[in-house]
Amino acid sequence: MNDSPRRKELTRQAAQLFVQEGFDRTTVRMLAQEMGIKSGSLFHHFRDKQEILAAVIEEGTQNALMIARDALDNCDSNPEARLHAMARAHLETLLTDRNAHVVALYEWRRLDPEARDHLGHLRDAYETLWEEVLDEALAADLIRGDRFLVSRFVMGALNWTVRWYDPRGERSPEDLARELIAMITHPAR
Repeated sequence: MNDSPRRKELTRQAAQLFVQEGFDRTTVRMLAQEMGIKSGSLFHHFRDKQEILAAVIEEGTQNALMIARDALDNCDSNPEARLHAMARAHLETLLTDRNAHVVALYEWRRLDPEARDHLGHLRDAYETLWEEVLDEALAADLIRGDRFLVSRFVMGALNWTVRWYDPRGERSPEDLARELIAMITHPAR
């Protein structure tokens, strides 16, 4: 995909509009107006509205992957530190790229099959990072349960923060990550 600064800015503006209006209700005219360009000019940067949606989700997922990998590279190697790093990284995506994160969560099903196939590897890579960290925590008896269920529980809790978390509030992402990990872990035997 084209990585021009203008396209990236248009992608961020589209993400905001998709969050506000929803993908289905957002028209090309609305996108062009939000972006400050004519409707026809939009097609200089994107083939169609589907490509805009794919660009939003791709950029957001790449950013989430980058933040998560960086967090894991810069934390202690023990399972609890790695679990905390992943939770904190996930919450960090809400601060750095909230709109793209929300669009990826709520509009993924709107992608056409070709775009889902193209972007599936990014989502799979992100989920694989989580699975590795959860497997380490399970093996260390830091958490208990079925990995699939634990994964869905943790990801669901983290993802739901987009509905209620206020970064200007009294709790930082660090506080939230610490609380989540405290809720799901127990001392090793």
